[in-house]
Amino acid sequence: MRLPAEYASHTRATGSNLYSQLWKILKPPMTLLSEPAAILNIARNVLTIEAAAVSALAARLDATFNAAHELLLNCRARVVVSGMGKSGHIANKIAATLASTGTPAFFLHPAEASHGDLGMITDDDVIVALSNSGESPEILAIVPFLKRRGIKFVALTGNPRSTLAREATVHLDTSVEKEACPLNLAPTASTTAALALGDALAISLLEARGFSEQDFALTHPGGALGKRLLIRIADLMHSGERLPRVTEHASLHEALLEMTRKGLGATAVVDDANKLIGIFTDGDLRRTLETNADLRGVKIAAVMTRTPRTLHADKLAAEAAQLMQQRQITCVLIVDAENRLVGALHTHDLMRAGVI
Repeated sequence: MRLPAEYASHTRATGSNLYSQLWKILKPPMTLLSEPAAILNIARNVLTIEAAAVSALAARLDATFNAAHELLLNCRARVVVSGMGKSGHIANKIAATLASTGTPAFFLHPAEASHGDLGMITDDDVIVALSNSGESPEILAIVPFLKRRGIKFVALTGNPRSTLAREATVHLDTSVEKEACPLNLAPTASTTAALALGDALAISLLEARGFSEQDFALTHPGGALGKRLLIRIADLMHSGERLPRVTEHASLHEALLEMTRKGLGATAVVDDANKLIGIFTDGDLRRTLETNADLRGVKIAAVMTRTPRTLHADKLAAEAAQLMQQRQITCVLIVDAENRLVGALHTHDLMRAGVI
C-alpha cells in the first residue's frame, strides 16, 4: 500500500513509525494461529485425518492386493516405480523400500521417460504407477508403450474410474475421504495412503521371499546392522608383524618391550609351536608390581594369565564385542582350530569399524 506524500514526509520529518502503526491496524487477524493450543489442534487434526485414511485403506484391501503382490513377486527383472509431482516423491520412496527389502526396483521419472528413459524398461519388468487423479498426462503418456510391449503394470490411484485405473493390469484404490489440507487441495492424506500401501506391498514381498536379517545387512553394509552382521574378526584383527607375541621362555622385560612396540596393551604367550598358552596384559603388570619387588629375572610364564578367552577368526566381530563387554577386557586373542595364535583384536578396532 502506498501512503500519501504528506504522510511519508511527516514520517521522515518526525521519525515516527507511522507505517508500523498503520500495519497494526490494517493487517489481517492472526490471533488464532499465534496461540500454542490452536497450533497443536491443527497438528492433531492432520494426524487424525491421515491415520483415518490409512485405516480405511486397510479395511478395504481385497483380492486385488493379492494380485498386485503376485505380479511383483513373480517379476523376473525389476520393479519400475513412477509418479509425477508429490506422487513421484512417494514413488521414489517406495522404490527405495522395495530395493532394500529384496525386490530389485528403481524410480523412473515419467516426464524423462517420454524423452528417452523408457529405454530403461525391459519386457520382463513390472511397472508400479502412482497418480492420485489417475489422469496425470506424464504417466498416461507411458501407457501406450507398456501396452505395445506387453509389460504389466500396477496402478495406485485415488480414482477407480480413471484412465490409469482402467488400463492397469491391477488397480489398487488409494482414495481418501479428504485431504488434511484445510483447502482439500495439497496432497497430504492421499500421499500418506499411497506410501502406506507401498510399504504393505514391500513387506508382504519381504515375507514371501523369506528375506532375513542377514539379507537386509547385505543391502545395508554402511549401517549399524550391516556392520554387526557382516564384519568378521578376520577383517579387523592384528596379524603377522602387527601381532604381539612372545614365547614362554621370554623374560618380563622382553614381554613389556613387545607390548610397547605393538601398542595393544597386551601380548600373547605361545610355545615353540605357536600354540597359545597365555596372555600378559596391563592388568597383569599391575598385579606383578604389587607382589614382586625386583622384576629382574622374572619370566613371563610365571606372571601371565593362563588359558585366556579366545575366539576364531571366522566369528562375527559383534561376538568379540559381546565377549569383551561381558569379561570387561580390552583385548582378545584369536586362534585357529588347533589353538595356534593367528591374531589379536582390541576394542579400539571395533570402535573404528563402528561395531561398538
